[in-house]
Amino acid sequence: MGKSYSLDLRERIFAEIDGGSTHRSAAIVFGVSPSSVVRLVQRQQATGSLAPAPQGRPRGSGKLAAHVEFLVAEVKARPDITMPELAALLQAEKGVTAHPSSLSRVLCAAGLTFKKNTAGDGKRTFRR
Repeated sequence: MGKSYSLDLRERIFAEIDGGSTHRSAAIVFGVSPSSVVRLVQRQQATGSLAPAPQGRPRGSGKLAAHVEFLVAEVKARPDITMPELAALLQAEKGVTAHPSSLSRVLCAAGLTFKKNTAGDGKRTFRR
């Protein structure tokens, strides 16, 4: 995903346009594409702000967000459950298909970590 231009640069580009420059000449002066200048002016007219829009999907809006409590409860009940087993359980109980790595990321975000012990077994525990 691309990185948005800084607010300082956006303000200078818009000031150049307000000063009477064309979009193309302002783009040449600041080293940006003419389409970026056009989109910047359109954004200012539509929203009244030059600030960039938030990028990406909002946190907690994925398909597993509704099932975090179920996943955490299952891991607490069986700390030695593997991610493929948890994925199969989620499919059987809730009808939701998820990759084991996605489940691992959700559990890490919920505060669970994977702690290995000297016997080679692992258990998920909450972070301190």
